Amino acid sequence: MTQQIPSTEPELAGVRNFRDVGGLPTVDGRRVRHGVLFRSGHLAHATDEDVAFLSSLGLHTVFDFRNAADQKLEGPDVELPGVRNVNLPLSDPADGAEFWKMVREGDIEQLREILGDGRAAGRMIASYRSIMKERTGEHSRVLHSLAKDSVPALMHCAAGKDRAGLSIAVTLLALGVERDAILADYLESSAKHRRYKVRRSGTSAAAYSPEVMELLDPLFDARAEYLTAAFDTVEETWGGVDTYLEQGLGLTPRTREGLRERLLD
Repeated sequence: MTQQIPSTEPELAGVRNFRDVGGLPTVDGRRVRHGVLFRSGHLAHATDEDVAFLSSLGLHTVFDFRNAADQKLEGPDVELPGVRNVNLPLSDPADGAEFWKMVREGDIEQLREILGDGRAAGRMIASYRSIMKERTGEHSRVLHSLAKDSVPALMHCAAGKDRAGLSIAVTLLALGVERDAILADYLESSAKHRRYKVRRSGTSAAAYSPEVMELLDPLFDARAEYLTAAFDTVEETWGGVDTYLEQGLGLTPRTREGLRERLLD
């Protein structure tokens, strides 16, 4: 039996973008159960108080979608006693460590060249499409694990927006959650207190000038067009969600029902 958590969102000092996905409505009138599915940014900087709170959730599994470059930059997750940690690196939304090095260290001319004139948003859309088409194995593993024994579960990447956001969206699709509710949950990652803190090597005002921040904004923003591109990819590639779940992710009706039993009220 999963533990009940407070309905108010906790204030975590070292973990950004944490939230319980419970309460979202399905198309057939059910809701995602509270206390079984959580999402957040990385846990590398969790304070002792954060660890105490996370430990109180009764988590079974933490899914970490960061790659080696992320972990080198931010550090490994803190250890939560008795919790299984599963690292499933997904392709980085910004396409690699070299790109992020440029984001952190590049001057304004370099940033204009790689991010200006809609190129930043275009890169994000392309990466969302790529993850949906190319990371079916990882998403299949997550859903099969949830259906078997892995709840309560926490999914995270670096910011908790892109890789974790897509993995949560895929899970919610499999549960039959209303599309508008999936989108609304995704867009919450753009709230000021949730957003990933941009780190730039320079400390001068120029390193964080309004133009620099405007160029970087599409990378750290949750935008409807990004998740819509992922949904469109499902339709274009598989013809619909049910076929995507069955053929793309290998979910049988029995597995989907197992998911619903574990995650829905």
